[in-house]
Order: sequence, then C-alpha cells, then structure tokens
Amino acid sequence: MTVTALLFASYADAFGADSVVLDLRPGATIADAVDALRSRPGGSVLPSSPLVAVNLVYADARDTLEHGDEVAIIPPVAGG
Repeated sequence: MTVTALLFASYADAFGADSVVLDLRPGATIADAVDALRSRPGGSVLPSSPLVAVNLVYADARDTLEHGDEVAIIPPVAGG
C-alpha cells in the first residue's frame, strides 16, 4: 500500500521535498511509516517519536494506516 508523508519546515528542508510517497506493507503502523522515512536520506533529523497526524487528525505511533492515507510529520514549534 502507499501513503503520503507530508513534511514541513526543517523536515521538508532535510528531505528536500514537502512530501514523500511511502510503499508500506498492508497493516503498517505510523511507527512503520516513520521508520521508512528515517531510512531515507535526511531521515536522521526525525526525533524518536515525532508528532504525527493522519488525515488531519493527531494519531499515535501504534495506529494502523490505510492505503492512500496522508501522514503529516509535524516538526517542533518554538516561539514567543
């Protein structure tokens, strides 16, 4: 199955793109998708447990993905 990882700010800079299509096995979890991203060039910037949303809803690393899902990897935000 395929899912699209959406990348923002420093993550998009590290990967050189604002999205990456991932080919995952059926029944893959968010943790599997994050691991697949980490294996790509630039993936070392991802923290061990990044904030993630699937189809615009915050999600847990153990949640199962479906074909066509959009997985947003949300970078930390600082400001004042």
